[in-house]
Amino acid sequence: MITILNKSNSIFNQYIAEIRDQQVQQDSFRFRRNLERMGEIIAYEISKTLTFQTKQINTPLGVAEENTPVEMPVITSMLRAGLPIHQGMLSVFDKSSNGFITTFRNYEKDGTLQISLEYISCPVIDKKVLIIADAMLASGSSMELAYHGLLEKGTPQHTHIVALIASREGVEYLRKKLSELKVSIWVGALDDELTVKSFIVPGLGDAGDLAYGEKLTF
Repeated sequence: MITILNKSNSIFNQYIAEIRDQQVQQDSFRFRRNLERMGEIIAYEISKTLTFQTKQINTPLGVAEENTPVEMPVITSMLRAGLPIHQGMLSVFDKSSNGFITTFRNYEKDGTLQISLEYISCPVIDKKVLIIADAMLASGSSMELAYHGLLEKGTPQHTHIVALIASREGVEYLRKKLSELKVSIWVGALDDELTVKSFIVPGLGDAGDLAYGEKLTF
């Protein structure tokens, strides 16, 4: 299942517009906050897919019945740009366990892009609902690496892949690579162009730098 959130008009579209806007991007606090807000909204949408059970609640005046989730999903995110989205999701799924992933992108002398998995910190995900969040989904290679790296921690019941801006090529790549698995893809906006260096156009630039400042590569 692939869900593109800005295809339906909501306040989510305003946040997408602001994280793309060069003028608004100059305010890193607002940029991070918008990523958090979008994480909250997507978490709310994902919550509708969870398994619920009826629970009796003792109020000061009696007993109420409410349907509540059976279990919270495990939230994982790609460093650095996925952190604000992670925080937004965690404010919704406030009892969730958490994991973090880093990948490394390196351009060879011939111009080819090599992506490697560097680090995973994650609880057991076997038979649990898993969320993997990142700000951008470009070629899809980093997300595929992260997904298969996480499978070493167990086999999830279902996986939700979340990206705020995705390229059509990256989404199609994941559809082909993960077609036999229980995976749903949630994107804020789907852009048509991906450059030879895997930059999404129109995209928004480097989400990690916009959120936390420019980085030095060692």
